[in-house]
Amino acid sequence: MQNNIVIQAPAVATKRTTREWQQADSAHFLHPFTDHGGLSRKGSRIITKAENIYLWDSEGHKLLDAMSGLWCVNVGYGQQALVDAATRQLKELPFYNAFFQTATPPSIEAAELISSVTPPGFEHVFFTGSGSEGNDTVVRMVRRYWDILGQPERQVIIGRVNGYHGSTMAGASLGGMSGMHAQGGLPIPNIVHIDQPYQFEHGRGMDRDAFGLKAASWLEDKILAVGPEKVAAFIGEPVQGAGGVIIPPKSYWPEIQRICDKYGILLVSDEVICGFGRTGNWFGCETMGSKPDLMTFAKGVTSGYIPLGGVAVGGRVAKVLIEQGGEFQHGFTYSGHPVACAVAVANIKLIQQLKLVEHVRDDVGPYLAQQFASLRDHPLVGETETCGLMGAMLLVKDKSTGTTFPGEVDIGMVCRGHCFANGLIMRAVGDRMIIAPPLVMTRAQIDEMMALIRRCLDLTLADATKNGWI
Repeated sequence: MQNNIVIQAPAVATKRTTREWQQADSAHFLHPFTDHGGLSRKGSRIITKAENIYLWDSEGHKLLDAMSGLWCVNVGYGQQALVDAATRQLKELPFYNAFFQTATPPSIEAAELISSVTPPGFEHVFFTGSGSEGNDTVVRMVRRYWDILGQPERQVIIGRVNGYHGSTMAGASLGGMSGMHAQGGLPIPNIVHIDQPYQFEHGRGMDRDAFGLKAASWLEDKILAVGPEKVAAFIGEPVQGAGGVIIPPKSYWPEIQRICDKYGILLVSDEVICGFGRTGNWFGCETMGSKPDLMTFAKGVTSGYIPLGGVAVGGRVAKVLIEQGGEFQHGFTYSGHPVACAVAVANIKLIQQLKLVEHVRDDVGPYLAQQFASLRDHPLVGETETCGLMGAMLLVKDKSTGTTFPGEVDIGMVCRGHCFANGLIMRAVGDRMIIAPPLVMTRAQIDEMMALIRRCLDLTLADATKNGWI
């Protein structure tokens, strides 16, 4: 008998019709964040290939992906360097775990490289399989930190209403999404929330910086209400992504930092969306002016080519865990997966070689801000804002008063439908239409995207007029 038996696996079938794919999908595949009954009746959209910033579906329709997949394909689709990195690693060592005091070269190199691009003071990385797992790790790590220091009563972690930190039990609890909390008995104990720094909702008419200070003060109010001796950490996204690209005033994060420092609590920056160049710096905390103790990352670390997440651990926490902590009883089978880490290394090096952080900061980021602001002349657009290659526009019923559409109209989903039908992928979050395109996007492609956005806004306005919504 041969010691090594290699069986050539059959290729995945690609000759089915769209309807056949939809039927198989409906019969077997339960999608995330989906009304499964509704999708079964409608049929899913089947995406079959991609290149640069574009996707194609099974009917041959071309789509400009203004959402980078799901905030993640920072270097764009079809980067051969990442494909080659995965292929080489799969041939050499497709898997080994990081348990049993063991490591693999890719996991070490990825941790080393990530530490080199993070802000000063971050020298250690804990790997997970996703951002959700990263934020579960944050909960375990934060509470373990205070336990080691002899303050086990510091259990409470403060998040924000409408923040998003994943969909696992701890991640969904840290986030402030009411729809998620309504299912599964969430949040878990000792996680509380403050309001989001969304000026349209909480501070219309106020000076922007004054509103930022007011919104940050809600953290101090909550700390005092809970009891400073019980508060372990505050977690927030530099820019709230899934909540609608909520960009806080410049005064907000420095004041949050001051409050955390005043009470000695840990500051956690969830960089799953903002990290690896999205805001025009390597990490969003650098753009917003905070100095966190922990940073969650995922998505852009591999540009979504392979799942990988983790926590960058600052010196304050790492020193205690390493020198005093003993065994940290937490981890995952795929922590430091060698293939994922090899792709992360290739991805970060490609970001450096292409100078994508500088490209966003100095070129396409400012250009997007200029072009996106021009949408304010449209009858449906109440406000626009951008940060790097992230943007949002608010659809309103009446620009003069800022009156929004009633919820039953669901104007965002109406607009999103026109986007998909006209070759554009935008995301609707309530009445906010949001984008986060690949960082390789050019000015010419921004112009192409803006033309598509205007067409879809015009079609949405026509629907609103015809149906008597305005």
